Amino acid sequence: MLKTPLNSWHHSHQGRMVDFAGWEMPVQYSSIVDEHNRVRTSAGLFDISHMGRLEFRGAGSEALLNLVLTNDTSRLKVGDIRYSLVCREDGGILDDVLIYRLPDRWVLVVNASNREKIVGWLKQQSGFSSAGFEDLTLQTGMVAVQGPRSAELVTQLTGTDVSGMKYYSGQDVCWNGISGLISRTGYTGEDGFEISVPNAVTEQIWEQLLTLGQSVGISAAGLGCRDTLRLEAAMPLYGHELSESIDPLSAGLSFAVRMQKNNFIGQAALRNVEAAGVRQTRVGLILEGRRIAREETPVLNANGLIGKVTSGTFSPTLQKSIAMAYAPTEAAEPGSHLQVDLRGTPIPATVVPLPFYKRAK
Repeated sequence: MLKTPLNSWHHSHQGRMVDFAGWEMPVQYSSIVDEHNRVRTSAGLFDISHMGRLEFRGAGSEALLNLVLTNDTSRLKVGDIRYSLVCREDGGILDDVLIYRLPDRWVLVVNASNREKIVGWLKQQSGFSSAGFEDLTLQTGMVAVQGPRSAELVTQLTGTDVSGMKYYSGQDVCWNGISGLISRTGYTGEDGFEISVPNAVTEQIWEQLLTLGQSVGISAAGLGCRDTLRLEAAMPLYGHELSESIDPLSAGLSFAVRMQKNNFIGQAALRNVEAAGVRQTRVGLILEGRRIAREETPVLNANGLIGKVTSGTFSPTLQKSIAMAYAPTEAAEPGSHLQVDLRGTPIPATVVPLPFYKRAK
């Protein structure tokens, strides 16, 4: 398995380690619920070095990225970050990504499980040779500070006031001889920042953030609570809500598809989906009781099987059993009454608007 620059730290601090997309990663340190609640109320610190970090410095960067991304890179100003999809010609999703526009380069952050696939896809495109591509994943570390106290902690760390940064923006910052890329982004539904630095200083930054955050109760957090947090915020996870057999419109991600831009891979197929109307869509479910509907749990209406759960958990914040699933559009209206089949027992479930949880501004 691949190891992040923080691997030794995780082992020495009782991180429960698992294989995640070929990386040895911590799933939890204390309890998932405790780590989850700290992120919601104060701050949590995540090792996200497994995420792919792809850099483009060539003259052909923007043209290549605009071809492979559903969002429109030509609309981005320096410092902007946008959520986007990479699609096949038939509209199936190869990955969901973040694209950064920086003064001297572009950065594409991709899912760990899809990094090699996306690099291969990029290399197939005409114009790749002029994009100045470099994969920095194994040369750098990446940590995420998430929660309502995150801005003050990152400000203390860097000596740069980040409280005025726009959500989904990024900038290069230098402090104490360290150069890093900081973005106001995250995967928890809370305010937060993601910091990329060279491997050699990743553990130093990690330790400094934990020390600075002692007064506010920061804790290291693992993949377990990262999943419960993102599910409450209805953020899709590749391999669950997203795959090559699902298109962005059915996934409820039309905001990340600029259908009117000149051309992108999958555009014609997505226009056909748009014209015909989606047949199934991603929905939120709240179940009766406390039992959890895991991935692949059947979803039923009065006529029988209509879909399957893609992700489910018991929400620590809402104290309810929640799930995301795909269902026919006619059954997707909020307030619709469905059922999930938990090992032969039908459990009532109600369709609700997404997200389940939204932080106060």
